[in-house]
Amino acid sequence: MFRQNSTSDDTLHADHAGHTYYFCSQHCLDKFTANPAAYLSPQPASPAPASASEYTCPMHPEVVSDRPGSCPKCGMALEPREVSAHEDNSELDDMTHRFKLSLMLGLSVFIMAMTSDLAPQLLPDFVSMRVLLWLEFALATPVVLWAGWPIFQRGWASLLNRSLNMFSLIALGVGVAWSYSVVALLAPGLFPPAMHSMGGMVPVYFEAAAMIMALVLLGQVMELRARSRTSAAIKLLLGLAPKTARIVRENGSEQDIPLAQVQPGDVLRVRPGEKVPVDGVVLEGSSALNESMVTGESIPVEKSRDARLIGATVNGTGSLLMRAEKVGADTLLAQIVRMVSEAQRSRAPIQRLADVAAGYFVPAVVGIALATFIVWSLVGPEPRLAHAVVNAVAVLIIACPCALGLATPMSIMVGTGRGATLGVLIKNAEALETMEKVNTLVVDKTGTLTEGKPRLVTVMPLHGYHESMVLWLAASLELASEHPLAAAIVQGAQDRSIVLKPVDDFRSYTGKGVTGTVEGSHVALGNLALFEALQIDAGDLLTRAEVLRNEGQTVMLIAIDGKAAGLIGVADPIKDSTEAAIRALHAEGVQLIMLTGDNRVTAQAVAKRLGIDRVEAEVLPEQKASIVKQLQAEGRIVAMAGDGINDAPALAQAQVGIAMGTGTDVAMESAGITLIKGDLNGIARAVRLSRATMRNIRQNLFFAFIYNSLGVPIAAGVLYPFFGLLLSPIIAAAAMSFSSVSVIVNALRLNQRKL
Repeated sequence: MFRQNSTSDDTLHADHAGHTYYFCSQHCLDKFTANPAAYLSPQPASPAPASASEYTCPMHPEVVSDRPGSCPKCGMALEPREVSAHEDNSELDDMTHRFKLSLMLGLSVFIMAMTSDLAPQLLPDFVSMRVLLWLEFALATPVVLWAGWPIFQRGWASLLNRSLNMFSLIALGVGVAWSYSVVALLAPGLFPPAMHSMGGMVPVYFEAAAMIMALVLLGQVMELRARSRTSAAIKLLLGLAPKTARIVRENGSEQDIPLAQVQPGDVLRVRPGEKVPVDGVVLEGSSALNESMVTGESIPVEKSRDARLIGATVNGTGSLLMRAEKVGADTLLAQIVRMVSEAQRSRAPIQRLADVAAGYFVPAVVGIALATFIVWSLVGPEPRLAHAVVNAVAVLIIACPCALGLATPMSIMVGTGRGATLGVLIKNAEALETMEKVNTLVVDKTGTLTEGKPRLVTVMPLHGYHESMVLWLAASLELASEHPLAAAIVQGAQDRSIVLKPVDDFRSYTGKGVTGTVEGSHVALGNLALFEALQIDAGDLLTRAEVLRNEGQTVMLIAIDGKAAGLIGVADPIKDSTEAAIRALHAEGVQLIMLTGDNRVTAQAVAKRLGIDRVEAEVLPEQKASIVKQLQAEGRIVAMAGDGINDAPALAQAQVGIAMGTGTDVAMESAGITLIKGDLNGIARAVRLSRATMRNIRQNLFFAFIYNSLGVPIAAGVLYPFFGLLLSPIIAAAAMSFSSVSVIVNALRLNQRKL
């Protein structure tokens, strides 16, 4: 495990050929020091684009290098960490050329061999057995030594690095078959008389070596194409951004400029049907925008003055004037691409099972192949040595653990990419795996279950006070407050054309309310705790407040000059999607707990209407993390959804933190999953996505394990004593390639999964 030219604070490092390498352990440092070349074997394919500064292995993301090469663990070619919208197909092109040559020459060798074995009368008289074998040698050798050179190179690096992998087995199997055939052709006298045919020649297996290599290269080509499709989601996202933006100059002129030249604060024009160039806010105009490409929601969203715009979304029929706020790497689209890329390179805990199995599996296969060779050479039918070589090669080829190694990373790549297209951003594979086990979801009421935009609903003055006066004083007082409910009261007063006055001596009481002086009147607005602290008698306000709370309203008591004056009722409308999403979560076996600082009666009314299982009301911000910890102590697997800075500790405490994309950056950093559109539908999708992905991984692992468990004994010849059946190395190679492609195709099915 190494990182080249790292900027980390690791102290374990070594200098080699002008580069500094950093290591995770003394063991890895010692291995590198003993043989640096094993770690730095070059990749024969064409170089990757110069714009990519770092390369990593798709199956071992901890391996990072500043130049192209092969993974020292599995031998696979390193890929650029930063995915480009313009795909580099150099490795695929190189493998395709090698495969085409190997197929053409390999089929020729195969036809010659089959003709000599099954229909020798079809051969011309001047073609003797010796001439035929030399022709097979001439055609098979370019296939093995040139077309298959990358395979041998990776296999050799794995031996030097003492990290046996699929390329170790393929190189050993093909190398043995070809080398044995060359010796048999050049020195047939070295073999016992029982192995000689009528022409005095020893059986050779050039056709097996050539066709095995052709099939292995076919598998590599198909795998590279399929791996390219797994990053299709990122490439799709990268392609969403427009290439230009229309800037509006101070003199009123407009000009199209490259997107890279847009700066924060620039005023941009978004015409009907155009894409929003960067993140920003609407200055003028109104329109409906299609945000499905980043939120997964197909219904257009109405935008007017001060509304936030997301870059790469599509404008409808209206014209908008916007101010750019986030550009380049700071846009939401860039953050999505970055998060998905990192998630696709992360490793799920279940991958450890495959790693441990592969670590023991490859040496075990080599041992089984040696045992197969020994048994067949001692007790097998004549020609024993030929049978021993063929069956040992079949064991090595069919047992390649490539399907095992691909099982987890392919599903993770497809699953996280699929989530991104639906507005569900997975921070890492561990969060995706843990989400499958979640049985308890803790959600905040405001902004998650509700729209997060409270509205003034009720103004109820007591006898002797007028409704407009009560609202005027309450709204004037709340002008100095930053609480969401304060904004609702102020907006309600402004909608009624009430002119507000400045407040003096403003004071906020956390969890209770606010006080201040408006036009000489001392005003107090808050809950019963505030009235008790100020020694104000609430009178029959409590009875009236209870009625409103049972209707789901948040109620505030107002006092003027030390006397109860009335009630203010505010309600936050429940999102249209909430009820259906709760039903979907219940169907997945997830229990919902609503966490809110609201009054208990109001919270219970909302919970009863929505069918929420449990309510924790009147909760202070600092209590959220302790409630999550308490649920975990009960044995629950908890996911916490929140969107504010005060939610960050609880998000970090939960097994899975879910941040609403409409919330703060702090909440998003603390969470394992981010929802671009902050509602419960996204959480239901995340649960279904996690469970579908983990089910897909288990299917892949099961298939890979069963394939190898059945294939190795058959290749070793256990069926021969009973049925006289032997597995040809060519069939073994085809089966090995098929297993890898099957795993990838199964992973790609996640793209069709309805979430």
